Amino acid sequence: MACLSRYHHHHHPRGATWLSSPDEMLQHCPLSAHHRRLRDDDAEPIYLPSLSSAYRIFPVYAMGAPDPTPEPELDGPDPIWNAVRDEAKLEAEKEPILSSFLYASILAHDCLEQALAFVAANRLQNPTLLATQLMDIFCNVILHDKAIQRSIRLDVQAFKDRDPACLSYCSALLYMKGYHALQVHRVAHTLWHQGRKVLALALQSRVSEVFGVDIHPAAKIGEGILLDHGTGVVIGETAIVGNRVSLMHGVTLGGTGKEIGDRHPKVGEGALIGASATILGNIKIGEGAMIAAGSLVLKDVPPHCIAAGIPAKVISGLQEHDPSLTMKHVYMLSLYLEFCSWDSADATKDFFTHVATNFRDEKPNASR
Repeated sequence: MACLSRYHHHHHPRGATWLSSPDEMLQHCPLSAHHRRLRDDDAEPIYLPSLSSAYRIFPVYAMGAPDPTPEPELDGPDPIWNAVRDEAKLEAEKEPILSSFLYASILAHDCLEQALAFVAANRLQNPTLLATQLMDIFCNVILHDKAIQRSIRLDVQAFKDRDPACLSYCSALLYMKGYHALQVHRVAHTLWHQGRKVLALALQSRVSEVFGVDIHPAAKIGEGILLDHGTGVVIGETAIVGNRVSLMHGVTLGGTGKEIGDRHPKVGEGALIGASATILGNIKIGEGAMIAAGSLVLKDVPPHCIAAGIPAKVISGLQEHDPSLTMKHVYMLSLYLEFCSWDSADATKDFFTHVATNFRDEKPNASR
């Protein structure tokens, strides 16, 4: 295998297998050897050139920045991986009881790709789907796909920037199940398009069982994505999620049950989907739109608008370019329920217009 690292992995003899025990893995996987080979069981060894060191420019989706920077080059140091390692070393000093865990999960590896594969494999393993097998699957996909290599960095940056509960890059990599579910989906999506649909569906099922996140392998998901909490997120087969989108827990991007073929929502770049929002059918959520928590969306939502209610209605425009980056939620569900019994639809609309206008005029919370 080749990592986005200054070093290649060590030589992998024919017939050898990955070891799920951290101690065994560290014993058999020296950190700085130079000749690891990637091979299939029935194929000749394949020597891979170095993919060089990773991306020079991060963060690319900083809090509040409306547009990504130009695509970074696959050359030079990897600041994300360097930060992860530095944070892991500090945490090991603060909590010696976690030092073995941190070493096996992060410090024993040469690159972010390998560490991610190790962490995800160990979280998803079961008695019949071994961590050794899962790590081979993840590494073989990620290390051959530059788009995934880029996405795993933009995603971890999104968690660090937008989730106040995410204390560090290291904590996102180790503990954030939304991040884990998202990266395993990226692997499953690649497998799906390689024709390995049974394996892709097996990964989807395992992620759903372990993390409570159910994303069909065929769903198309952009980069710089935040799955905050992750629990209860359901994304259907033909759904598309654009870049820089933030999805809170309990979000459903589903079908109506009446159609086949292209039947799931398309979410534009920079949209923010609130907790427990349900979006059904082949409809479009425009770029930079905001869907309030608990809403049921059955019709298109224009770009840069706020939609709320059951069923959801557009209640205001939105001045923010990408609400997914600032994460300023409008929790309107309880207010909507208080006023949904009103006889006057105009009064309800006026009320929400007033709320949305006040929200829009607020200054951004610099402490977030």
